[in-house]
Amino acid sequence: QVQVLESGGGSVQAGGSLNLSCTTSGDTLKRTFVGWFRQAPGKEREGVAAIGTRGGNPYYSDSMNGRFTLSLDNAKNTVYLQMNDLKPEDTAMYSCAASPDWLYIGTWSNQNMYNAWGQGTQVTVSS
Repeated sequence: QVQVLESGGGSVQAGGSLNLSCTTSGDTLKRTFVGWFRQAPGKEREGVAAIGTRGGNPYYSDSMNGRFTLSLDNAKNTVYLQMNDLKPEDTAMYSCAASPDWLYIGTWSNQNMYNAWGQGTQVTVSS
């Protein structure tokens, strides 16, 4: 069993920054990869970024245009998503998820590869 807990959401003005946290616990073998997803009102959930818990280069959605950065603190079992230069179109519910599999460029953004999800944290960006 894996537990996923997100935090760090909030309301900011355009151009601002937020740092989201995703802490996982439980069976280590079942949280090999951690991904961030977001869902805006009326839109489908999309992958934002993901990283392997044993290190390696993170993956990012091209649509983030280099504004978001993932980092990993294994001592705290936490993945951080630093979001800079936020735009109103970044407004969404951001969710973190854990996968038991090592994912690659073609699979990291597939929601079906993740089997443990957090409740989400809301990010609202005003213009």
